[in-house]
Amino acid sequence: MLRPIAVSLTRLITGVNATWVNCEPRADRLRVYFANHGSHLDFATLWASLPSAARDRTRPVAARDYWGRTRLTRATIEAFNGLLIAREGITRRDNPIEQMAEAMRAGHSLILFPEGTRSRDGAMGEFKSGLYHLASKVPEAELVPVYLQNLNRVLPKGHLLPIPLISTVVFGPPMQLTDGESKQTFLQRAKQAVVNLIPHPTSSPTRHS
Repeated sequence: MLRPIAVSLTRLITGVNATWVNCEPRADRLRVYFANHGSHLDFATLWASLPSAARDRTRPVAARDYWGRTRLTRATIEAFNGLLIAREGITRRDNPIEQMAEAMRAGHSLILFPEGTRSRDGAMGEFKSGLYHLASKVPEAELVPVYLQNLNRVLPKGHLLPIPLISTVVFGPPMQLTDGESKQTFLQRAKQAVVNLIPHPTSSPTRHS
């Protein structure tokens, strides 16, 4: 019951426009949406930008040590159907890659931030290996690069209150891990796929509810 409220509130705060560049907003595809990371609003805004049918089967991946620490943060991430994973003290029984793969095998698409932490200045950091290992575990999934524009200014790292600015979510062409592709090559290619989406001034925003 909270999810429609979460969608409406996120759209109100961020004024988000969604643009799809050589990518169809499909609900019948198993996908990993991977994006740059600069704000706590990132996962909510990307999730709220999806068409409703796709949103219903998509789960943002979130750090358990942050989003699972209080009743409020847990309730917030649950409203977005988030998947909590460990960043520290990882064991075979508590392996984040396997948790994500299991969620995808159950039919869920995921939202992932390969940098692993938020950027303070909007500059995109290097991608960590999780995206590569997940692509290896679930090779049938489409990997959709996403560029989030202005969200690091709407709610910068270290700030509690959002600043009213218009933000944009740009979805790019799906990609996949190729046979024999090295981890370093794949991660560089994935990061470049996000960089290639900055900016697209001639693209017409397409909004989906």
